[in-house]
Amino acid sequence: MSLRVGQGFDIHPFSDDPARALVLGGVHLAGPGLSGHSDADVVCHAVTDALLGAAGLGDIGAMFPDGDPAWEGADSIALLQAALRRVSATWRVVNVDCTVIAEAPSLAGHKAEMEGRLGAALGAPVSIKAKRGEGLGALGRREGIACLAVALLEAP
Repeated sequence: MSLRVGQGFDIHPFSDDPARALVLGGVHLAGPGLSGHSDADVVCHAVTDALLGAAGLGDIGAMFPDGDPAWEGADSIALLQAALRRVSATWRVVNVDCTVIAEAPSLAGHKAEMEGRLGAALGAPVSIKAKRGEGLGALGRREGIACLAVALLEAP
């Protein structure tokens, strides 16, 4: 069996735009949105990077450049699925594990929905863990949200 592991990371600051939606793992949550070219879903972005990295296909910035107006306001689940189509030409996703780092909002009541949404998009199990910055650094000061992701791929 041939296996590949990839890691992904993304971070976005909170937006000053009160109309900006907060989207994490494809799920809309209450609270200020994140600033970014697409919908700024740090979970989807980290997972996309983990998949592309494991498959040796670069990263999300190369596939969906933030200078390209085509991706402005894009749904990150759609971006993840586009990356998955490239990855799936050679690999099958075994599982994905994510750690979201945020002081707020609390993700305890949303993790199952996020896992379900991502799992359905990937056709593989996804686990979401939530951690706090414990008051340290920009994340601890509630300036934004970050996510770390690991993906395991296998040759079909």
